[in-house]
Amino acid sequence: MFGKRRSSIVGRGLQVVGKVTAEGLVKVYGQIDGELRCASLIVARDGHVKGKIEAEKAVIDGKVEGPIEAADVILKSGAHVVGDIRHRSLHLEQGAYFEGRSVQVHGANSGERSREKPAIEPAA
Repeated sequence: MFGKRRSSIVGRGLQVVGKVTAEGLVKVYGQIDGELRCASLIVARDGHVKGKIEAEKAVIDGKVEGPIEAADVILKSGAHVVGDIRHRSLHLEQGAYFEGRSVQVHGANSGERSREKPAIEPAA
């Protein structure tokens, strides 16, 4: 049904620096410093991504510093995300931390229509 998709694992204690591109699922238990592009992404509770993420589906339970662009984004209870998120659907579990802007994109093309939810302005 989905064809053969490979999965890649960045294990605990492993730090990858640079641009990472994968066709299938990427599971991050270690750290990636750089741009990450893949079909599906899981950032485990101890995982850390510092850089831009592009994926169809992203499940975050660890730390992300940088923008996320994915059709479906799930921030699990252990997620700590600092960066803007462009998405079709966004789900935040209780306990997830998110600091940034959320931009909902409709349709197949990301530029088709978007509804931006502005960041909260600090009181003067």
